[in-house]
Amino acid sequence: MPNNNSNLLNQNLDDFDHNHLWHPYASLPPAYPNLVIDKANGVYLYTKSGIKLIDGMSSWWAAIHGYNHPKLNTAISAQLSSMAHVMFGGLTHQPAIDLGQKLLTIVPNGLDAIFYADSGSIAVEVALKMALQYQLAQHNPKRNQIATTRSGYYGDTWHAMSICDPVTGMHSIYGKQLPIQLFVDKPQSGFETPLDDDIKNQLADFFEQNQQNIAAFIIEPVVQGAGGMRIYNPEYIKILSELCHKYDILLIADEIATGFGRTGKMFACEYADISPDIMTVGKALTGGYMTFAATLCQRHVAECIANSEYSALMHGPTFMGNPLACSVALASIELVIEHDYPKRALLIEQQLNQNLQPLKAFDQVADVRILGAIGIIEMIDAVDMPRFQHLLIENKVWIRPFGKLVYIMPPIIMKDKEVFMLCNRLKQVLIDYFKSL
Repeated sequence: MPNNNSNLLNQNLDDFDHNHLWHPYASLPPAYPNLVIDKANGVYLYTKSGIKLIDGMSSWWAAIHGYNHPKLNTAISAQLSSMAHVMFGGLTHQPAIDLGQKLLTIVPNGLDAIFYADSGSIAVEVALKMALQYQLAQHNPKRNQIATTRSGYYGDTWHAMSICDPVTGMHSIYGKQLPIQLFVDKPQSGFETPLDDDIKNQLADFFEQNQQNIAAFIIEPVVQGAGGMRIYNPEYIKILSELCHKYDILLIADEIATGFGRTGKMFACEYADISPDIMTVGKALTGGYMTFAATLCQRHVAECIANSEYSALMHGPTFMGNPLACSVALASIELVIEHDYPKRALLIEQQLNQNLQPLKAFDQVADVRILGAIGIIEMIDAVDMPRFQHLLIENKVWIRPFGKLVYIMPPIIMKDKEVFMLCNRLKQVLIDYFKSL
């Protein structure tokens, strides 16, 4: 049949986007329009209409160096002049090797085998496959379920969705079709709040009762991200690590959101002084330049799989180990180390505490939580997004609330005066929003 869509070329950008392009977690057409961004530089986004927005989201936590960074631009341009891509099956290349060597110098002790993945969700899928193959290699075929806490979020692919919160998570609509996993209650909130004995006992009982079925326990260390932006005591991770080792259950740390300095440590599991059996990283790995992630594991996990009848890890993305992504990821890690991003995140934390904690005084605010370069304002009621987004643009700030949560995770490169500006503009948005209710 002839293509009758030639008239679409005459639509303006806004109309075409609104009518034809699906956006994350949105209907088509969406409930309210998407902003057209013309360029990005430093910690600012520039709309097609000429508005300069300070970015409080780091493009979903990935652009930790801001935008258009000269070192990252140089890395990707230099690699492009050599080769943009080559398959990783049967071949290798210098960027993949250089990145792997650098990555292993900063991750928790013992992690020394790396699987390059396409995205955070795929890194989680690989971690789960890795755990299941490990248990098969250990002759434990009944250990075929993944355990986790409620309120978690691990991605949008099929297996990753199955370990997101089954009731309150955004993927509950698929509940009856997803693999059945094992859930324990979420840890109580509060980075410095001592864990209740009930929480500790419940966790111990959970392992005792389900040990024969658990292949691995996956957790977002210290900060549960898109499942609720909850911050909890690192002691929970330490107890979890001890229980996993006791029962020969693998511990998977999902550091996709928390890695590379965001929480004030290079990786959040360092707060508990533990090394997971498997760890996933992504988002900030390339500084937001390209979709890329990695799944790392301890040597005993890799050797156990390699020495079994299922010796190959059964996953192989077409763009695995992409040279452009590896090159820019190496440059990103070098920036993190050179400028001590964990230390910088702790300085941002001080500013966020000073500027955002007073918001607790508003009746519409339920809680304010801060750790590193993460600031969370939990509202009493869900945010009216069309109204809120209008105020964001009016005050020249960009964040992306969801549900009751208004939060910022700014580029870690952000200067003191810019952090102050971001907080002040956000406070004004909230004041204007509260007045409009």
